[in-house]
Amino acid sequence: MKSIRKSRIIPLLLAAAIFLSACSGSISQNKPEQKPETVQQSTEETEAAADEAPAKEEPAAEEGTVAEEEPAAEEGTVAEEEPAAEEETVAEEETVTEEEPAEQNQSRRGVIAIDAGHQRSANLGEEPIGPGASETKIKVSGGTTGVSTGVPEYQLTLDIGLKLRDILEERGYEVVMIREEHDVDISNSERAAIANEAGADAFIRIHANGEGSHSAKGAMTICQTEENPYNAYLHHESRMLSDCVLDAFTETTGANRERVWETDTMSGINWCQVPVTIIEVGYMSNAEEDERMQDPEYQQLMAEGIANGIDRYMDSISSEGESDEAEPDSDAPEDEPEEDAEIDPDTEIERLDLSEDKDKEPEQQIDAKTQDLLKDGNVLAAYSRILLLKT
Repeated sequence: MKSIRKSRIIPLLLAAAIFLSACSGSISQNKPEQKPETVQQSTEETEAAADEAPAKEEPAAEEGTVAEEEPAAEEGTVAEEEPAAEEETVAEEETVTEEEPAEQNQSRRGVIAIDAGHQRSANLGEEPIGPGASETKIKVSGGTTGVSTGVPEYQLTLDIGLKLRDILEERGYEVVMIREEHDVDISNSERAAIANEAGADAFIRIHANGEGSHSAKGAMTICQTEENPYNAYLHHESRMLSDCVLDAFTETTGANRERVWETDTMSGINWCQVPVTIIEVGYMSNAEEDERMQDPEYQQLMAEGIANGIDRYMDSISSEGESDEAEPDSDAPEDEPEEDAEIDPDTEIERLDLSEDKDKEPEQQIDAKTQDLLKDGNVLAAYSRILLLKT
């Protein structure tokens, strides 16, 4: 039995040994195969880490790129925008430069009313020669006619008036035309009323002369006298306007200068509440002058001459206003104490020394109200009151 068991055990042991040997071989073979997996895993992990590392660095790289590109973009944008801004600025400056003369003209120019004398059909009805006057004149006549050309005065005056309007508007004036066509019915007082309502700085009434003598020639202007019963207060400005217009007209056209006629017989002047002049541009009764006044180029010269006179008048009025503002008040006291100065009332009373009775106490030389003003420091008010009391 023992031999049988031994014979059975030995093969079993051998089988076990072979099995163990095979197992150990299998284990030894399996172990090397695990290393590549580990290496592969570590390689994959390394690659993954490497992949992750750039992925983590990429935002920084992008931020760096953006940080570098953004200034470039901004610089480029600024570089592109700056010329545009400069162009806009230049454009604005050019606009301002173009607009400035108009604004300057408008600020120093004013409103001019132009009356092209007469109309196609006369109105022989009568109206007072001035406000409240009992004397009357016809409302408006048809005017004279060119002795050589046969052109009516109302046509010549409107031809010149329209040219004058265009020149004045170009120079920055606001122009009010009394009429712009021939078929109207506007009396002389109504023409003045239109200029008054417009608040005109100057009222220019354009006419032409006609006399029995064919030798008379030249230009003249007309305004009211200093004793005009209706608007004598306008004499100074109307006379200045008449002088300026006549001088500039004759200088520009070369026409003969006659005179400034002052008269109170013109209803179109007497009804005015604004500075006014009538300019007689020439004699339609003189054949040579009549023909010259129908030349469009000479009409343009006449209009320019009147416009130059208006410019001269407006400049003179402006200069007068500035000199009036700058002129010191001659009635003002020469030695007025300053309001802010510290005043001793008793000393000030003695300094003023306004009482003729020097025996009285200083406090009795002026009234109590003046003393209160001095004590309160209102020196100018006290001084004015003392002067008033003294006079």
